Amino acid sequence: MLIHILAEAVADAAPQNKFGFYEALFTKEGPNYIGITTVIILAIMSFGSFFILFTKYFDQQKIMGQYKALRANFWRAPTIREGASKLDKDSAWRQLVDDGIAAEDQHSKMTDSMEAHDWLHGSLARSEALVNSRLAGGLPFLATVGATAPFVGLFGTVVGIYRALIAIGLAGSASIDKVAGPVGESLIMTALGLLVAVPAVLGYNWLQARNKKIAELLSGFSTDLLANINSKGTIKPALAAAPAARAAAPAAAAPKK
Repeated sequence: MLIHILAEAVADAAPQNKFGFYEALFTKEGPNYIGITTVIILAIMSFGSFFILFTKYFDQQKIMGQYKALRANFWRAPTIREGASKLDKDSAWRQLVDDGIAAEDQHSKMTDSMEAHDWLHGSLARSEALVNSRLAGGLPFLATVGATAPFVGLFGTVVGIYRALIAIGLAGSASIDKVAGPVGESLIMTALGLLVAVPAVLGYNWLQARNKKIAELLSGFSTDLLANINSKGTIKPALAAAPAARAAAPAAAAPKK
């Protein structure tokens, strides 16, 4: 019983932390509206950054996965019209094929002397640019967050230091209990600004690199598609041999004992 009483007495006597994150936003004088607004802005930036990061990642993964199916099925079809039926209707690759077929049909209706190559090349380039534009959507927000979030946190830092100076002026002394709260608030705002900015910058660079890879795949497929249409289906890209054919080739080449 005595030990229990002493333990309770020590717990009651222990100093309470009055300089936490909550205390920085809700002081004894009332809510710190500037600090609360800064935190809300940073929270919106962070949520938007991660939302764009994950949605764009899934969009990129979908296009890359469809490219594997494209290489396996599309070019093995007798014509590109039959190959298009094997692609997903919402696929970026299906969009390129459909636009190429539509451009070929439209050229036959033209009365001027515009060459089919130029018309098809322009149509495929527009379709390719549209896909790249959709993939790049949202990335400017990541760049903006990465560039401005540290300054938003710095604004909260300046306000915290200003409040510390006011507390020193009112108290007439720079005692730790007067400046610890505002200074702690300023450090928290600096950390939050960096915490929001760093993932946004990393995500932006990573998504940009993946978009560049997809743009190269789109450009290569567009070139192959243009050559196939202009050659009336004669020219097709070199495809990897089927697994069975690759397995049979070494067996046929092996010398007889």
